[in-house]
Amino acid sequence: MLKNVLLIALMLSTLATHAQSLSGEELLEKAIQYHDPNNNWSSFMADFNITMEVPNKSSRLSAITIDLPNEYFKVSAKRDTITTTYTVNKGNCSFALNDSENVSTEDKEKYKLNCKRAKLFKNYYTYLYGLPMKLKDQGTNIAPKVEKKTFRGKTYLVLKATYNAEVGSDIWYFYFNPENYAMEIYQFYKTDANGSIKKDSGEYILLTEEKTVNGIKMPKNRAWYYNKNDKLLGTDILN
Repeated sequence: MLKNVLLIALMLSTLATHAQSLSGEELLEKAIQYHDPNNNWSSFMADFNITMEVPNKSSRLSAITIDLPNEYFKVSAKRDTITTTYTVNKGNCSFALNDSENVSTEDKEKYKLNCKRAKLFKNYYTYLYGLPMKLKDQGTNIAPKVEKKTFRGKTYLVLKATYNAEVGSDIWYFYFNPENYAMEIYQFYKTDANGSIKKDSGEYILLTEEKTVNGIKMPKNRAWYYNKNDKLLGTDILN
C-alpha cells in the first residue's frame, strides 16, 4: 500500500515538474506535432461528414468541405426534411434551402439564411477542426505558463488562450494528455466588461477517440456540456 502511495506521489511530482519546465508555446508545439506531424493543416483540403446528436431532438447530418488553399468552405446540414446549405468562396457567400437557391424572404429569415451566418459556420468549423493548429493564428495570445489541472479524475497540462478584441472576448483552456500531448478537452468562458471570467458561463467539450483526416489526427467525438451544471448539450460525431 505504501509503495503504491509513493509511486503516485512520484508521478504527480514528475508531472508538476514537467508542466513547470514547458512554456505555453512549447506545449502548443508539442500538441501540434502530435495532431499534425506533417504540417498538413496549411494546405488542408477535405470533405467530411458530422452527425450532431442532441438530447430530445432528431440528429442533424452535416456534409462539410474545407479547402484552405482555395479559400472555399461549404456546409450542407439536414435535419428531418429540411436541408440548409451555406457556401463561402473567396469571401463571397451563397446559401440554399433544400438544394434551391431561390429562397423566399420569409424562409431566409426563418432558417437564418444570410451571409453573416455562412461566415459564422465557416469560422466555427475551421476553428474547431483546425485545433490545436489554429492557436497559431494572429490575434491569439498564448499564456506563457502551463498549468496542471485535474478534470474528472485525470490530470492534464492546460494551456490558456485569450484573443485580441477584434477576434473575440472568450477565454479558452485546452487540456492535453501529459504523456503524448493529445488534446482531450477544451473549455471556454464568457467575460464581463472588465475582462473577468463569468463563472456560470461557457461550456466544456470532451474529446474521445480519433480519426485521421488528410494526415491530421482529429477528435472523432465531441461532447458539449455547460460549465455551470454539467448538462449535456449535444455530441458531434466525425463519420
